[in-house]
Amino acid sequence: MSTVYRPWMGYLAALVAGGLTTLTFSPFQLWWLGPVAVALVFAGFHAQTPGQAALRGWSFGVGLFGSGTSWIYVSIHDYGYTGVPLAVFLTALFAVTLALFYAVPFWFYRRFTGARLAWLSFAGLWVLAEVLRTYLFTGFPWLLLGSAHVDSPLAPLAPLGGVYLLSLVTALSGTLLVELLRRRWWPLAPLAALWLVPPTLPGHWTTPGETTRVALLQGNLPQLMKWTAEGQRNAANTYARLTRSLGDDVDLIVWPETALPMFERQALPLLERLQTTLPTDTALLTGIVERDEQGDYYNAVIGLGNTQGRYRKEHLVPFGEFMPLEWLLRGIIAFFDLPMSSFSAGAHDQPPIRAAGLSIGTAICYEIIYPDLVASRARQAEALLTVSNDTWFGGSIGPLQHLQMARLRALENGRYVMRATSNGVTAIIDPRGRVTHRAPQFETSQVVGEVRAMQGETPFTRTGSWPTWLLAGLMLVPGLRLRQTRRR
Repeated sequence: MSTVYRPWMGYLAALVAGGLTTLTFSPFQLWWLGPVAVALVFAGFHAQTPGQAALRGWSFGVGLFGSGTSWIYVSIHDYGYTGVPLAVFLTALFAVTLALFYAVPFWFYRRFTGARLAWLSFAGLWVLAEVLRTYLFTGFPWLLLGSAHVDSPLAPLAPLGGVYLLSLVTALSGTLLVELLRRRWWPLAPLAALWLVPPTLPGHWTTPGETTRVALLQGNLPQLMKWTAEGQRNAANTYARLTRSLGDDVDLIVWPETALPMFERQALPLLERLQTTLPTDTALLTGIVERDEQGDYYNAVIGLGNTQGRYRKEHLVPFGEFMPLEWLLRGIIAFFDLPMSSFSAGAHDQPPIRAAGLSIGTAICYEIIYPDLVASRARQAEALLTVSNDTWFGGSIGPLQHLQMARLRALENGRYVMRATSNGVTAIIDPRGRVTHRAPQFETSQVVGEVRAMQGETPFTRTGSWPTWLLAGLMLVPGLRLRQTRRR
């Protein structure tokens, strides 16, 4: 056997490939490393046993999540009241556990597929593994391979098939790259087509309508004192002051997720006083904690002034907004007793909010990373809104990755995205995924700009991801073995 196929070299290459994949995302944005990372995992893959393939997949996952989600440490240590050794352990445990989403599919792939058309079937497997990670155990579609390509030549594919189509083309490019190095010529034409055709596709799938002038406010308030009495006073004073300073030429004002750290009923006196100072046609949307008559509370967006409707967050964050195995974990360490970690989920079929005449589909914080959830909001809306509290990530790469995924949701659906956050990155994103206005991180700031009501739907908005999932499944089929041959 050639030394290139020695198992330990494959594990090392996969570990390096995971780290390289992190470099494809913000803030590094070296998207061209995506196919290289896939090629490092794929090379020599079919010379390994199922167990070795699983270990290679796990190694890739450790490299990816160990580097790409290192911001988890900030949340656990800086804001979760956890010491350094335990925070390091929990962060590492998070990474090695998520890595199983590559280990298990890779084991099944080597167990039930052969080398026939492996370049095709492996790319299909890659996307199906990402789909599994998106939905299993509430899902974690962070760092999907295609998320890196909002600025690459592949970007025009996003309105056609969304992030999974971008992942599929990236993975296929990596496997074709390996075949090109092996066989020299035949993969050159399909590889070139994958990258040269997308820039020729239509750039606009939706058409602009009326303009709404919006202001997104960023309070930049300390997270650790947010829920104290002093923190509540500071939040109320800061956002009221920023709102009053805007003048009369703004149609819609947006405050971020839980901008006022109190229940809606506690905040109503302040909000009602503030409403009297707003022009008659001005709308204000704010993130708030809503508590109903049954005692359940929701992470919500409510409106003042020229608004209709409200939104309750549907997809909650494990450990942050609800506690899996609560009976077992509560009280073990301070991180498992964070305030506001027992939310209820909102309904799936909530209508859009209408504010200042604009129909708005809403995604709170973590929800913006779920492509099909956002597409379902976009079908009924003229623009998209995401409010977030990225203070939990500190000065890490987390907020920049989060912004990149919000940009991809804008591109997929041909809609403006308004992104209001507590300390950054607050931004207005156009239907091509470009940031038109942006506030600096870690500063009290306002972002004022224009948003157009977009009409029509992209192919992705209309169908969601299932056509790409089906294509990935069909690509896997040719490599399947109906009968297992005995291995020596």
